[in-house]
Amino acid sequence: MYKIVSKKNLAPNITRYSIEAPEVARSRKPGQFVVIRAEETSERVPLTIVDSDPEKGTIDLIIQDAGFSTHCLVCYEVGDGFLDVLGPLGKPTDMDHFGTVVCVGGGVGTAVLYPIAKGLKEAGNEVITINGARSKELVILEEELGEISDELIITTDDGSYGIKGFGSTVLQGMIDNKKKIDLVVAIGPTLMMKAVAEVTRPHSIKTIASLNAIMIDGTGMCGGCRVTVGDEVKFACVDGPEFDAHLVDFDEQIAKHRYYDKEQACQMDGIITEAEQERA
Repeated sequence: MYKIVSKKNLAPNITRYSIEAPEVARSRKPGQFVVIRAEETSERVPLTIVDSDPEKGTIDLIIQDAGFSTHCLVCYEVGDGFLDVLGPLGKPTDMDHFGTVVCVGGGVGTAVLYPIAKGLKEAGNEVITINGARSKELVILEEELGEISDELIITTDDGSYGIKGFGSTVLQGMIDNKKKIDLVVAIGPTLMMKAVAEVTRPHSIKTIASLNAIMIDGTGMCGGCRVTVGDEVKFACVDGPEFDAHLVDFDEQIAKHRYYDKEQACQMDGIITEAEQERA
């Protein structure tokens, strides 16, 4: 068992865990992830490694309660343990010295963005981070990103905090103002990453997207995480999760994320019904 040593609620339905996983903590690199299985019959859930402490042997994960399996995961408390933590998986982020890097995060995608932005800063880059959320209460990792960014810009869809609007709009403003940008990293909702790619495409600014494709085993065996990149079919778990955003078929990814909406709704209805019965 992989013991939970700390738990913190970052925002409504967003939880941060520290978990004992010494081998993963020692070997993980920015951009990599693990696959969690809570119990014998649980679904396998891929989660990015937000941070690690090799001395303590712990890794940090951020989980959004967004469906049946993640709802079950966030019910675990300090002292509990997960049955399996498989990793580190995926290709690490290329930590070269690019120059000026704009990191655009949306929603819980900010959790994936943080270790990458941190690594890029440590590699000597100027890091400008755009941290977006739907509203003020859903902004996460603001302090952590502020510590490792040369400039941190907060955006909210409703204007309740920071700049009202989207990260792609702020990025467009930077480009319009002739800001020299050598690399853009976009991580968040698929529509957001697509929008960022369309902003940078006319200017030939290298843009990387980290895809949250549907995964089962995380080792390339199931084929569930197939993505179309240019004229090739790739597996997000072993070939990614990061790809050239200008080549990714985002419309295909959007359609895939809707494949299991019916099944997910049925499972969540079961949770709601059970809770109602307990209250009765």
